[in-house]
Amino acid sequence: MKALQFDKTGDLSALRYVDVPTPVPGADEVLVQIKAAGLNPSDVKNVLGRFPYTTLPRIPGRDFAGVVVEGPQALIGQEVWGTGRELGFFADGSHAQFVKLPANGVALKPTHLSFAQAASLGVPYTTAWDALERSLVTVGTRLLVIGGGAVGSAALALANVRGAQVLAAARRLEQVKDLQAQGYQTLQLHKPDDLGAQVNAVYAGGADVIFDTTGFWLPASVPALATFGRIAIIAAPVDGMVQLPALALYRKGGSVVGINSLLYGVQACAAMLDQFGKFFDQGLLPLPEGLFESPLEEGLERYAEVNQGAGDKVILLP
Repeated sequence: MKALQFDKTGDLSALRYVDVPTPVPGADEVLVQIKAAGLNPSDVKNVLGRFPYTTLPRIPGRDFAGVVVEGPQALIGQEVWGTGRELGFFADGSHAQFVKLPANGVALKPTHLSFAQAASLGVPYTTAWDALERSLVTVGTRLLVIGGGAVGSAALALANVRGAQVLAAARRLEQVKDLQAQGYQTLQLHKPDDLGAQVNAVYAGGADVIFDTTGFWLPASVPALATFGRIAIIAAPVDGMVQLPALALYRKGGSVVGINSLLYGVQACAAMLDQFGKFFDQGLLPLPEGLFESPLEEGLERYAEVNQGAGDKVILLP
């Protein structure tokens, strides 16, 4: 089969478009013919050597949608989607014509999603779902989501389904306008010292949950937090260090919740996809738009573009 593969890390030039043997599924495994595979920034960082536990040689790629062609009889021919921490790191991933997984590591694809749409959602939506679950976002929760990227948009949409009160915030004007066009009340962020007043003007007493998807607003979020509030984070500054106003945080009974999608294997991710996938078919979640579909053989160019900060969500098509 054709695949993208790297046998060393540190430079994207290590990534090659090659012929490799098609994987052979064992007992309780499936072979999925990839119809579409998402390209995430973490896939690029993987080739660049940011994940020391990656074993080589390796086919990258976490998110996928496709059709089961081998495995338990009940699954053969089924349209499925999936993601998970193994893929691309210590098991071959989805940037190939086929991928092998545990049979319970795939979920049935929502019928309202195309293969490309489904392949665009794995990492952003499982990350957002985990953040809402672990920071206890339910009906009536006053939620602030900081950042206009894919994870932030997923969190806002999923929180709406949960019946939470939602407030968005972004720094760039184009992100603010985009979030407003999606129907969300949105703050334009300026100085960190202003965040507390901005949020308290909307949520008297502060937000119950603040989800910072940028890694920049954790210290500034403490004055914007309600009593016993939670701050969920998925990113940090380059050096990983933050000056946190701990006195103000503990006086409020506040807590910080770390969110890391790479803690969840394909089986756990399949369970998440099953839980929120039904909302697409029920018309409760927006269908992805603006995807950039590209042949797998042009994957090297797409990796380079994502590394340079290209904004479009790239979908690789074998």
